[in-house]
Amino acid sequence: MSDNPINIVPLQQFIQQVKMADLNQQREIKLDIRTAKHLAFTLGEVTSKLTQDYDNLFHILKNSSDNSVVEIQLDGGGFRDQK
Repeated sequence: MSDNPINIVPLQQFIQQVKMADLNQQREIKLDIRTAKHLAFTLGEVTSKLTQDYDNLFHILKNSSDNSVVEIQLDGGGFRDQK
């Protein structure tokens, strides 16, 4: 998959269609096959890109040579005057 931006217009149109149907208290929405195919393709692209990004991040973190220790202190919170 290339680094070209994903065309999410079909996804935005679907979300808008669902919002309008909800506002009008419709019980269903219908998609013609062309719209459904565009939506399915866009969802596939988004899922593929997320999977690719997750895999890349995993490998970067796995191969990272930074073994520094991160210390987290849980003190119960609360607000203090920082003067």
